[in-house]
Amino acid sequence: MRYLKKRRRAIRKEVDLHQEDPLSGVANLFDVGVVFIVGLIGALISAYSLLDLLSPKTEITTVRKNDNGQIEIVTKKGKQVKVEKVTDKSVQGEGTRLGIAYRLKDGKVIYVPEGSE
Repeated sequence: MRYLKKRRRAIRKEVDLHQEDPLSGVANLFDVGVVFIVGLIGALISAYSLLDLLSPKTEITTVRKNDNGQIEIVTKKGKQVKVEKVTDKSVQGEGTRLGIAYRLKDGKVIYVPEGSE
């Protein structure tokens, strides 16, 4: 009889030692989420070539449309960034004709230089 009581106490102690904290899995999910977010940020940076914007040796020209419909041309040469706003006003001056531009139904503009087939 005495042997059974000692055996039961020993089993209880082993069970108590091997119980896990139920919230330990939440910490692992948090770590997985952080790794996923860092990977997503890295993928977005490489997909949009954002590292080129930070490089001082590259020259980049970007055309973007604001929320109010105004078009801007952003040019980056080295560390200098130049923003030009495009207007619908007509200008006068002397120059030569370079080619023809066509606007497609989907809104894209195609430029065809003169003298090409």
